[in-house]
Amino acid sequence: MNRPGLQGSVAVVTGAASGIGFACAELLLSRGANVALFDVNTAQGGAGAVFFKTDVGSEESVASSMDAVIDRFGRLDILVNCAAVQIMGTLLETTSEQWDRLHQVNLKGVFLCSKSAMPHLQASGAGAIVNISSILGIVADPDLAAYGAMKGGVIALTKSMAIGYGPSGVRVNCICPGDVNTPMVAAYFDNACDPAALRAEVNSKYALRRIAEPAEIAEVVAFLASSASSFMTGSILIVDGGLTSKCY
Repeated sequence: MNRPGLQGSVAVVTGAASGIGFACAELLLSRGANVALFDVNTAQGGAGAVFFKTDVGSEESVASSMDAVIDRFGRLDILVNCAAVQIMGTLLETTSEQWDRLHQVNLKGVFLCSKSAMPHLQASGAGAIVNISSILGIVADPDLAAYGAMKGGVIALTKSMAIGYGPSGVRVNCICPGDVNTPMVAAYFDNACDPAALRAEVNSKYALRRIAEPAEIAEVVAFLASSASSFMTGSILIVDGGLTSKCY
């Protein structure tokens, strides 16, 4: 059964080759949307999906892919900004090159894709942007200093766009997940001396005693992208299995 506001819509999903982005693309497709997959890596999609090799940190690459989407589908209704990289490091350990890399993908990428999409979303009359931030945009991990800074920037940009473009009918919301079972998080566990022990320790921090699956975050994305959330904009949704609900 198709959910409200997705049948026949056109969506761009960045970071669609894996993880949350891939799950979002699959779910939007299953609910009747046409989906454009943006990634630097090859992304697979079913009927109604088309892949555009895109570097979200490059204005030229984003503009070219966005133009191709409009040429192909004639409109744009939804933008899901999922593309992200993660580099571990405290303030003193983070190099300028690492900072720039995180900024280019995790924050500048959201800026460039949103800027390129906005005129088309305004033209649709009821466009929606869903940004994937992180709980690390709200609370801190000293070993992910730059990553957290970029995710905090995504939250601030979400609110600014929501206020600025709400009058033209574009809604902009943001999701802050905790740990999600993506290749990026799997690599973090696998690089530990005892991956199983680290997974068990991390799971124990959650009220639900587990981390999220990408499909669970995609469900929230689909809700925010659809007309079911028609009176929501500028909202920051924490989807973290209860992780940040406790002090100790």
